[in-house]
Amino acid sequence: MRIAFSPCPNDTFVFHALVHGLVPGAPELDVTFADVDVTNTAALDGRFDLVKVSYAALPWLLDAYELLPCGGALGRGCGPLLLTAGRGDISGATVAVPGDRTTAYLLFRLWAAQTGQVPGRIEVVPFHEIMPGVAAGRYDAGLVIHEARFTYQRFGLTSLVDLGQWWEGDTGLPIPLGAILAKRGTVDAAAATEWIRTSVRAAWADPEASRAYVLAHAQEMEPAVVDQHIKLYVNDFTEDLGADGLAAARALLHRAAAEGLVPPVDL
Repeated sequence: MRIAFSPCPNDTFVFHALVHGLVPGAPELDVTFADVDVTNTAALDGRFDLVKVSYAALPWLLDAYELLPCGGALGRGCGPLLLTAGRGDISGATVAVPGDRTTAYLLFRLWAAQTGQVPGRIEVVPFHEIMPGVAAGRYDAGLVIHEARFTYQRFGLTSLVDLGQWWEGDTGLPIPLGAILAKRGTVDAAAATEWIRTSVRAAWADPEASRAYVLAHAQEMEPAVVDQHIKLYVNDFTEDLGADGLAAARALLHRAAAEGLVPPVDL
């Protein structure tokens, strides 16, 4: 069975047991590591059986894939940050973003429409190049995710807006970042849900079991930052999306469709 997820600590932590044959009854997996901005479009051709994508990409994928109620990344206090080198407004600015179908960029577009701060230019930039690029003046602002919320000060940058705080304050809902999808007609979604939940619970029960695997793929991330990353992004919503998680996903996509930013979707 082919699976794709990112090399980020939350994903490697969650899928360690499943990938390493430690989940009874689960199939052997062929793993592809790819950042979510890659899987958001790579999944369009149906090459993966299980795949981690952005919630913002679901309108283009739900015909071929089913959303699983576990394994994803949702939460509170974990939203994307819009960083600058001191600029207080991004009207007319060049903004670096990590992908055009990421939840981060969709939240940014919703925030910009609400506040009237319309950027002049958007550039899709590999995630690891965004903060150095803003610090060097190549971009006026940068939209960052993941561990960048713990490290951006090292680049002399400031947070113009925490889009997670903005979203939570505006909706009262958690931030729906990453989702796990199962290919329709190929994967038993109920079985896959149980495999992934078992893998999540195994990771929580013995965090040290996945430590070497997580650090090997953490892209030179410091162990303390890895721990912060996992603690923030692997939470109760990872085990079970629940009513609040589903409501968050629906709110994001319905609001974006109403603004004409994504196709309408029935979720």
